[in-house]
Amino acid sequence: MRLIRGLTNLKTLSQSGEGPLARGCVATVGNFDGVHRGHQAILEQVKTQAAKHNLPSVVVIFEPQPQEFFRGVDAPPRLTGFRQKLEALRTQGIDAVLCLRFDEQFRQFSAWGFVDSLLIQGLAVKHLVVGDDFRFGCDRSGDFNFLEKVGADAGFTVENTRTVVIEGDRVSSTRIRKLLADNQLDSAEHLLGWKYHIAGRIVYGRQLGREIGAPTANIRLAQIPALQGVYVVKVRLADGALHDGIANIGLRPTVDGRHPALEVHLFDYAGMLYGQRLDVTFRQGLRDEVRFESVGALKTQIAKDFSSARRWLAESLTANRTAKKD
Repeated sequence: MRLIRGLTNLKTLSQSGEGPLARGCVATVGNFDGVHRGHQAILEQVKTQAAKHNLPSVVVIFEPQPQEFFRGVDAPPRLTGFRQKLEALRTQGIDAVLCLRFDEQFRQFSAWGFVDSLLIQGLAVKHLVVGDDFRFGCDRSGDFNFLEKVGADAGFTVENTRTVVIEGDRVSSTRIRKLLADNQLDSAEHLLGWKYHIAGRIVYGRQLGREIGAPTANIRLAQIPALQGVYVVKVRLADGALHDGIANIGLRPTVDGRHPALEVHLFDYAGMLYGQRLDVTFRQGLRDEVRFESVGALKTQIAKDFSSARRWLAESLTANRTAKKD
């Protein structure tokens, strides 16, 4: 899968007459936060049409996401970071991702400017898959009907996205965020189509965990996470090895309270983790984040959390063995 950053690089590729988009493409536009089952259905539409037209499939995304640009810290938390989103799109078999910087200049694009610069001059799109509620342009005058009219003259067709309904409601990133916030991991997994996990590189922290007998691997998070609290986790190391552990995700109110982070303790592990990229899967919520009055009180609670996590792991192992026998 090829990553193209920005309209300038896209136009350079288009003008060269070489590369994966030389003959045009089949495209879709959106945030694709989570690449959940609803998104996966859209991607299947795109890939089906791409195969039909013998053209590459392209997903157009934005950094920052539009709501992050307009609302700043009040924007909804992301389900996936940029790198994890790209990996998910790669797994889905998309040929190219165009990432556009959503800034003040881009915000001022008119509906026609968006279509001409991006879809016609940039992508040379032959078929576009978008929702019938898709709106764009500085005055939000661009919509599905506008795209159909322009496409009829410019030589591209437009197709409405399929809606995926599970348990009577549409699958959406908003719905999944609510499930994660309510610690309904199994329900969130059902809508995502994958177990919720976060990947990141280990950085040096304050070493407080080591001082209180609970050393942690620290992953800095760019945004407030979609779930917060203490969880039993399964961690995949850079070499592919899997380890059980416990993690705190959120703002760490006792020791920081300002910067979101994911702190992971691996059970029965003594190796060096700094600099490694870990993939942390959330298995079971234990408790919400709490601000403790002292480091001593935090240490006491951590010991209780460790016991709770090990007990859950033992019960889960027993249940799995019983299920296999049955």
